[in-house]
Formats: sequence, C-alpha cells, structure tokens
Amino acid sequence: MTALLPMPAPSAEPVGGPEASALIDARIAGLDDWRGAMLARVRALIREALPAVVEELKWRGTPVWSQDGILCTGETYKAVVKLTFAHGAALADPAGLFNASLEGATRRAIDLHLGDALDAAAFQALVQAAAQRNAQARSARKPASQAKAKSRSEA
Repeated sequence: MTALLPMPAPSAEPVGGPEASALIDARIAGLDDWRGAMLARVRALIREALPAVVEELKWRGTPVWSQDGILCTGETYKAVVKLTFAHGAALADPAGLFNASLEGATRRAIDLHLGDALDAAAFQALVQAAAQRNAQARSARKPASQAKAKSRSEA
C-alpha cells in the first residue's frame, strides 16, 4: 500500500518553486512501485529538455510542468501514469506518443502502463514543441494586450 504524502489542501493555492519540487520528490518516493520510477524518469526527461521548466503542484497535488503556460501534468493512477499535455491537439506527434484523450479539441495524453517503454528523444521533442507553442501564444497575446492598454491610456 502506498503511503499518504503531504499534499496541499484541495482549496489551497498552487504550490511552486522549491516547495513543489520537494513535494514531487516525496510523491515519487511514496509510489514504491513502477509508477514512481516512471514518474521520476518522465520528470528527469522534462527537466533535461527544458532546464528552465517550472514545477508546480495543482489540483489536489498533481505535478505540473510549465513554461510560458502549462506544458503537461503527471497524474498517477492504479494502472497508469498519465501525462496530459494542455495543448496537445496543437502539437505534431510524428512518433505517435499520444494514445489517450485523442477525441478532445485541446488536450492530448500519453498513458504509460507497467512495462511500457517511452521513446525519450520523441518525448523530449514533444515537451520542447509544447514550450515553443506556449511561447508563441504568449508573444501573440502580448501585442494585443499592449495595444488595449495604450488605447485606454489615450482615451
């Protein structure tokens, strides 16, 4: 049986920075089976692909990786580690990693089961593509919001 880990209360604000990283460490350590090893591997791949990635805990202690917005979450269930990409439907997936939530208009997910192998290079390329998509979306929003602010100040 997996030990219960200290996680923020469901109504609490998201936890970020070193505190979130420490809680993710604790969550991985508490998953004393293949799921902990898989989550640790995925986390290491994300951090290697994007050294400036931000780790947070949201939604009842779900690990979240962000850069200019949410990249993906790492949820653990009894039989699966689910990596949900916030804007996965907008990403090219030439290696076919997405295998869940395929019918959605926005999100896509990768469900990893016991014994599954994850193509590290393809996964890191997907994470980097998600970060690039977030950066482009952010820069596209910036001029529009600056124009609104400027028009308000001129009124």
